[in-house]
Amino acid sequence: MDTTGTLFFPPAGSTLAGEVDSLFYFIFWASAVLFAIVIGLTVFFIIRYRRRRPTGTTYGRDHNLALEITWTAVPTVLILIVFVWGFRAYMRMTIVPRDALEVKVTAQKWFWTFDYPNGANSVNELVAPVDRPVKLLMSSRDVIHSLFVPDFRMKMDVLPNRYSVTWFEATRPGTFNLFCTEYCGTGHSEMLAKVKVVSEREFAEFLASTGGPGAGESPADYGRRLYTSRACNTCHTLDGKPNVGPTWQGLWGRREALQTGDFVTVDENYIRESVLEPQARVTAGFQPVMPTYQGILTDRDIDALIAFIKSPDTTNSEAAGE
Repeated sequence: MDTTGTLFFPPAGSTLAGEVDSLFYFIFWASAVLFAIVIGLTVFFIIRYRRRRPTGTTYGRDHNLALEITWTAVPTVLILIVFVWGFRAYMRMTIVPRDALEVKVTAQKWFWTFDYPNGANSVNELVAPVDRPVKLLMSSRDVIHSLFVPDFRMKMDVLPNRYSVTWFEATRPGTFNLFCTEYCGTGHSEMLAKVKVVSEREFAEFLASTGGPGAGESPADYGRRLYTSRACNTCHTLDGKPNVGPTWQGLWGRREALQTGDFVTVDENYIRESVLEPQARVTAGFQPVMPTYQGILTDRDIDALIAFIKSPDTTNSEAAGE
Protein backbone atom coordinates (compact mmCIF):
# COMPACT_ATOMS: atom_id res chain seq x y z
CA MET A 1 0.00 0.00 0.00
CA ASP A 2 1.47 3.34 -1.11
CA THR A 3 1.27 5.86 1.74
CA THR A 4 4.25 8.01 0.79
CA GLY A 5 3.15 9.89 -2.29
CA THR A 6 5.39 11.10 -5.12
CA LEU A 7 6.40 14.32 -6.84
CA PHE A 8 3.24 14.19 -8.94
CA PHE A 9 0.66 12.48 -6.72
CA PRO A 10 -0.39 12.34 -3.06
CA PRO A 11 -0.45 8.89 -1.42
CA ALA A 12 -2.82 6.48 -3.15
CA GLY A 13 -6.05 5.95 -1.23
CA SER A 14 -8.30 3.90 -3.51
CA THR A 15 -8.29 0.73 -5.57
CA LEU A 16 -8.30 2.78 -8.80
CA ALA A 17 -5.33 4.97 -7.89
CA GLY A 18 -2.64 2.42 -8.73
CA GLU A 19 -3.86 1.91 -12.29
CA VAL A 20 -4.12 5.65 -12.91
CA ASP A 21 -0.62 6.19 -11.54
CA SER A 22 0.86 3.38 -13.64
CA LEU A 23 -0.66 4.75 -16.85
CA PHE A 24 0.55 8.25 -16.02
CA TYR A 25 4.12 7.12 -15.41
CA PHE A 26 4.14 5.02 -18.59
CA ILE A 27 3.15 8.10 -20.62
CA PHE A 28 5.60 10.27 -18.68
CA TRP A 29 8.65 8.04 -19.18
CA ALA A 30 7.80 7.17 -22.78
CA SER A 31 7.52 10.89 -23.52
CA ALA A 32 10.77 11.59 -21.67
CA VAL A 33 12.67 8.92 -23.64
CA LEU A 34 11.30 10.11 -27.00
CA PHE A 35 12.06 13.71 -26.04
CA ALA A 36 15.66 12.78 -25.18
CA ILE A 37 16.09 10.88 -28.48
CA VAL A 38 14.70 13.72 -30.59
CA ILE A 39 16.70 16.44 -28.82
CA GLY A 40 19.86 14.29 -28.78
CA LEU A 41 19.67 13.57 -32.51
CA THR A 42 18.90 17.22 -33.23
CA VAL A 43 22.02 18.36 -31.37
CA PHE A 44 24.09 15.63 -33.07
CA PHE A 45 22.93 16.64 -36.56
CA ILE A 46 23.52 20.32 -35.83
CA ILE A 47 27.13 19.59 -34.92
CA ARG A 48 27.80 16.84 -37.46
CA TYR A 49 26.31 18.60 -40.44
CA ARG A 50 27.02 22.22 -39.61
CA ARG A 51 27.97 24.46 -42.53
CA ARG A 52 31.62 24.18 -43.62
CA ARG A 53 33.73 25.57 -46.44
CA PRO A 54 32.79 24.15 -49.87
CA THR A 55 34.64 20.93 -50.60
CA GLY A 56 33.25 20.21 -54.01
CA THR A 57 30.41 17.89 -54.86
CA THR A 58 27.77 17.34 -52.16
CA TYR A 59 25.19 14.61 -52.11
CA GLY A 60 22.60 13.06 -49.83
CA ARG A 61 19.71 10.60 -49.72
CA ASP A 62 16.18 11.87 -50.15
CA HIS A 63 14.75 9.30 -47.67
CA ASN A 64 15.51 6.30 -45.48
CA LEU A 65 12.76 3.66 -45.59
CA ALA A 66 13.83 1.80 -42.44
CA LEU A 67 14.05 5.03 -40.44
CA GLU A 68 10.65 6.23 -41.69
CA ILE A 69 9.00 2.92 -40.79
CA THR A 70 10.60 3.04 -37.34
CA TRP A 71 9.50 6.57 -36.45
CA THR A 72 5.98 5.75 -37.66
CA ALA A 73 5.63 2.33 -36.06
CA VAL A 74 7.02 3.14 -32.60
CA PRO A 75 4.62 6.08 -31.85
CA THR A 76 1.72 4.07 -33.31
CA VAL A 77 2.41 1.15 -30.96
CA LEU A 78 2.76 3.52 -28.00
CA ILE A 79 -0.54 5.23 -28.85
CA LEU A 80 -2.33 1.87 -29.12
CA ILE A 81 -0.92 0.80 -25.75
CA VAL A 82 -2.09 4.04 -24.11
CA PHE A 83 -5.52 3.76 -25.77
CA VAL A 84 -6.16 0.17 -24.64
CA TRP A 85 -4.75 0.80 -21.17
CA GLY A 86 -6.66 4.06 -20.76
CA PHE A 87 -9.92 2.57 -22.05
CA ARG A 88 -9.71 -0.33 -19.59
CA ALA A 89 -9.03 2.10 -16.73
CA TYR A 90 -11.92 4.34 -17.87
CA MET A 91 -14.33 1.39 -17.92
CA ARG A 92 -13.26 0.38 -14.40
CA MET A 93 -13.82 3.94 -13.19
CA THR A 94 -17.29 4.27 -14.76
CA ILE A 95 -18.83 0.81 -14.18
CA VAL A 96 -20.01 0.78 -10.56
CA PRO A 97 -19.87 -2.55 -8.67
CA ARG A 98 -23.29 -3.98 -7.93
CA ASP A 99 -22.76 -4.13 -4.18
CA ALA A 100 -21.70 -0.47 -3.89
CA LEU A 101 -23.11 1.73 -1.13
CA GLU A 102 -24.98 4.63 -2.79
CA VAL A 103 -24.53 8.15 -1.44
CA LYS A 104 -26.42 11.09 -2.96
CA VAL A 105 -24.17 14.12 -3.48
CA THR A 106 -25.65 17.60 -3.90
CA ALA A 107 -23.42 20.50 -4.86
CA GLN A 108 -24.43 24.14 -4.49
CA LYS A 109 -22.79 27.47 -3.84
CA TRP A 110 -20.59 26.84 -1.93
CA PHE A 111 -20.79 23.53 -0.11
CA TRP A 112 -21.47 19.82 -0.53
CA THR A 113 -24.31 17.80 0.98
CA PHE A 114 -24.12 14.02 1.31
CA ASP A 115 -27.28 11.93 1.86
CA TYR A 116 -26.99 8.32 3.00
CA PRO A 117 -29.40 5.41 2.43
CA ASN A 118 -30.84 5.51 5.96
CA GLY A 119 -31.79 9.21 5.69
CA ALA A 120 -28.74 10.59 7.49
CA ASN A 121 -26.88 13.44 5.85
CA SER A 122 -23.73 15.47 6.31
CA VAL A 123 -22.35 18.70 4.92
CA ASN A 124 -18.79 19.09 3.65
CA GLU A 125 -17.76 15.71 5.06
CA LEU A 126 -18.37 12.49 3.19
CA VAL A 127 -18.10 9.55 5.58
CA ALA A 128 -17.36 6.22 3.91
CA PRO A 129 -16.43 2.70 5.05
CA VAL A 130 -13.00 1.33 4.17
CA ASP A 131 -12.66 -1.58 1.70
CA ARG A 132 -16.20 -1.14 0.41
CA PRO A 133 -17.28 0.33 -2.96
CA VAL A 134 -19.13 3.64 -2.65
CA LYS A 135 -21.24 4.99 -5.51
CA LEU A 136 -21.72 8.75 -5.72
CA LEU A 137 -24.93 9.85 -7.43
CA MET A 138 -24.34 13.56 -7.98
CA SER A 139 -26.28 16.64 -9.08
CA SER A 140 -26.06 20.41 -8.69
CA ARG A 141 -28.69 22.87 -7.50
CA ASP A 142 -27.25 25.82 -9.39
CA VAL A 143 -24.17 25.86 -11.67
CA ILE A 144 -21.61 23.29 -12.80
CA HIS A 145 -19.33 22.04 -10.04
CA SER A 146 -16.70 19.30 -10.16
CA LEU A 147 -15.88 16.80 -7.41
CA PHE A 148 -12.18 15.95 -7.11
CA VAL A 149 -10.44 13.75 -4.53
CA PRO A 150 -6.70 13.69 -5.38
CA ASP A 151 -5.85 10.69 -3.16
CA PHE A 152 -8.51 8.61 -4.93
CA ARG A 153 -7.57 9.89 -8.44
CA MET A 154 -11.29 10.60 -8.80
CA LYS A 155 -12.78 13.58 -10.61
CA MET A 156 -16.26 14.05 -12.08
CA ASP A 157 -18.33 17.07 -13.11
CA VAL A 158 -21.52 17.71 -11.13
CA LEU A 159 -24.23 19.17 -13.34
CA PRO A 160 -27.57 20.90 -12.78
CA ASN A 161 -30.77 19.18 -13.94
CA ARG A 162 -29.15 15.77 -14.40
CA TYR A 163 -27.21 13.08 -12.55
CA SER A 164 -23.58 12.10 -12.96
CA VAL A 165 -22.09 8.98 -11.37
CA THR A 166 -18.67 7.96 -10.12
CA TRP A 167 -17.40 5.55 -7.48
CA PHE A 168 -14.42 4.68 -5.32
CA GLU A 169 -13.24 2.04 -2.89
CA ALA A 170 -10.96 3.43 -0.20
CA THR A 171 -8.08 1.18 0.79
CA ARG A 172 -7.14 2.76 4.11
CA PRO A 173 -8.79 4.79 6.88
CA GLY A 174 -8.02 8.48 7.06
CA THR A 175 -9.20 11.93 6.08
CA PHE A 176 -8.77 13.07 2.49
CA ASN A 177 -9.27 16.45 0.82
CA LEU A 178 -12.23 17.00 -1.51
CA PHE A 179 -12.22 20.00 -3.86
CA CYS A 180 -14.50 21.68 -6.36
CA THR A 181 -12.44 22.08 -9.55
CA GLU A 182 -14.96 23.98 -11.68
CA TYR A 183 -15.08 27.74 -11.08
CA CYS A 184 -18.52 28.37 -9.58
CA GLY A 185 -18.46 31.95 -8.30
CA THR A 186 -16.89 34.09 -5.62
CA GLY A 187 -16.85 31.33 -3.00
CA HIS A 188 -15.31 28.70 -5.30
CA SER A 189 -11.96 28.57 -3.47
CA GLU A 190 -13.77 28.01 -0.16
CA MET A 191 -15.87 25.09 -1.43
CA LEU A 192 -13.74 22.60 0.46
CA ALA A 193 -14.76 19.29 1.99
CA LYS A 194 -13.31 16.10 3.44
CA VAL A 195 -13.73 12.40 2.82
CA LYS A 196 -13.50 10.59 6.13
CA VAL A 197 -12.83 6.87 5.66
CA VAL A 198 -13.62 4.75 8.70
CA SER A 199 -14.13 1.13 9.65
CA GLU A 200 -17.50 -0.57 9.09
CA ARG A 201 -18.24 -0.33 12.82
CA GLU A 202 -17.48 3.39 12.94
CA PHE A 203 -19.55 3.94 9.80
CA ALA A 204 -22.53 2.18 11.35
CA GLU A 205 -22.13 4.33 14.47
CA PHE A 206 -22.01 7.46 12.33
CA LEU A 207 -25.26 6.55 10.58
CA ALA A 208 -26.92 5.85 13.92
CA SER A 209 -25.76 9.07 15.55
CA THR A 210 -26.27 11.55 12.72
CA GLY A 211 -29.32 13.75 12.62
CA GLY A 212 -29.78 15.51 15.92
CA PRO A 213 -28.27 17.08 19.03
CA GLY A 214 -26.11 15.03 21.35
CA ALA A 215 -27.11 14.00 24.84
CA GLY A 216 -27.33 17.05 27.10
CA GLU A 217 -26.59 19.44 24.22
CA SER A 218 -28.55 22.71 24.41
CA PRO A 219 -30.33 24.08 21.30
CA ALA A 220 -27.83 26.95 21.13
CA ASP A 221 -24.85 24.57 21.31
CA TYR A 222 -26.42 22.37 18.67
CA GLY A 223 -26.99 25.46 16.51
CA ARG A 224 -23.36 26.43 17.02
CA ARG A 225 -22.35 23.01 15.72
CA LEU A 226 -24.72 23.34 12.76
CA TYR A 227 -23.17 26.72 11.94
CA THR A 228 -20.01 24.84 10.95
CA SER A 229 -21.33 21.44 9.86
CA ARG A 230 -23.97 22.96 7.56
CA ALA A 231 -21.44 25.40 6.07
CA CYS A 232 -23.14 28.56 7.36
CA ASN A 233 -19.64 29.80 8.18
CA THR A 234 -18.83 29.80 4.46
CA CYS A 235 -20.86 32.99 4.00
CA HIS A 236 -21.65 34.37 7.48
CA THR A 237 -19.02 35.45 10.01
CA LEU A 238 -19.34 35.87 13.77
CA ASP A 239 -16.87 38.73 14.13
CA GLY A 240 -18.88 41.60 12.63
CA LYS A 241 -17.19 41.52 9.22
CA PRO A 242 -19.57 40.95 6.30
CA ASN A 243 -18.73 38.15 3.90
CA VAL A 244 -20.87 36.80 1.06
CA GLY A 245 -23.77 37.28 3.47
CA PRO A 246 -24.38 39.50 6.52
CA THR A 247 -22.45 38.78 9.69
CA TRP A 248 -24.30 37.03 12.49
CA GLN A 249 -22.67 39.15 15.16
CA GLY A 250 -25.42 41.25 16.73
CA LEU A 251 -27.89 40.07 14.09
CA TRP A 252 -30.74 39.21 16.46
CA GLY A 253 -33.26 42.05 16.77
CA ARG A 254 -31.38 44.24 14.30
CA ARG A 255 -33.35 46.35 11.85
CA GLU A 256 -32.11 45.40 8.39
CA ALA A 257 -32.51 47.35 5.16
CA LEU A 258 -33.67 45.24 2.21
CA GLN A 259 -32.91 45.57 -1.49
CA THR A 260 -36.48 46.72 -2.04
CA GLY A 261 -35.93 49.72 0.23
CA ASP A 262 -38.09 48.28 3.00
CA PHE A 263 -36.87 47.39 6.49
CA VAL A 264 -37.29 44.22 8.52
CA THR A 265 -36.57 43.34 12.13
CA VAL A 266 -34.57 40.12 12.47
CA ASP A 267 -36.74 37.72 14.44
CA GLU A 268 -37.62 34.01 14.35
CA ASN A 269 -39.90 34.32 11.34
CA TYR A 270 -37.39 36.30 9.28
CA ILE A 271 -34.56 33.84 10.01
CA ARG A 272 -36.75 30.87 9.13
CA GLU A 273 -37.83 32.53 5.89
CA SER A 274 -34.21 33.39 5.04
CA VAL A 275 -33.20 29.75 5.49
CA LEU A 276 -36.03 28.23 3.46
CA GLU A 277 -36.73 31.06 0.96
CA PRO A 278 -33.51 33.09 0.86
CA GLN A 279 -34.51 35.10 -2.22
CA ALA A 280 -37.75 36.39 -0.67
CA ARG A 281 -36.21 39.32 1.25
CA VAL A 282 -32.55 40.00 0.47
CA THR A 283 -30.50 42.33 2.66
CA ALA A 284 -29.36 45.51 0.94
CA GLY A 285 -25.75 45.43 -0.22
CA PHE A 286 -25.63 41.66 -0.76
CA GLN A 287 -26.21 39.50 -3.82
CA PRO A 288 -29.13 37.01 -3.85
CA VAL A 289 -26.85 33.98 -4.01
CA MET A 290 -27.83 32.03 -0.89
CA PRO A 291 -29.32 28.60 -1.73
CA THR A 292 -32.39 27.22 -0.04
CA TYR A 293 -31.93 24.74 2.78
CA GLN A 294 -35.29 23.06 2.22
CA GLY A 295 -34.79 19.32 2.56
CA ILE A 296 -31.41 19.85 4.25
CA LEU A 297 -32.37 21.40 7.58
CA THR A 298 -35.22 20.10 9.69
CA ASP A 299 -37.46 22.30 11.84
CA ARG A 300 -35.36 21.25 14.84
CA ASP A 301 -32.20 22.34 13.02
CA ILE A 302 -33.69 25.74 12.16
CA ASP A 303 -34.83 26.24 15.75
CA ALA A 304 -31.31 25.43 16.93
CA LEU A 305 -29.78 27.97 14.53
CA ILE A 306 -32.21 30.59 15.76
CA ALA A 307 -31.23 29.78 19.35
CA PHE A 308 -27.57 30.15 18.44
CA ILE A 309 -28.15 33.52 16.72
CA LYS A 310 -30.03 34.71 19.80
CA SER A 311 -27.28 33.53 22.16
CA PRO A 312 -24.31 35.60 23.44
CA ASP A 313 -22.01 33.45 21.28
CA THR A 314 -22.89 35.51 18.21
CA THR A 315 -20.98 38.42 19.72
CA ASN A 316 -17.91 36.32 20.51
CA SER A 317 -15.31 36.81 17.77
CA GLU A 318 -13.45 33.65 18.83
CA ALA A 319 -16.37 31.56 17.61
CA ALA A 320 -15.76 32.73 14.09
CA GLY A 321 -12.78 30.49 13.75
CA GLU A 322 -14.63 27.29 14.59
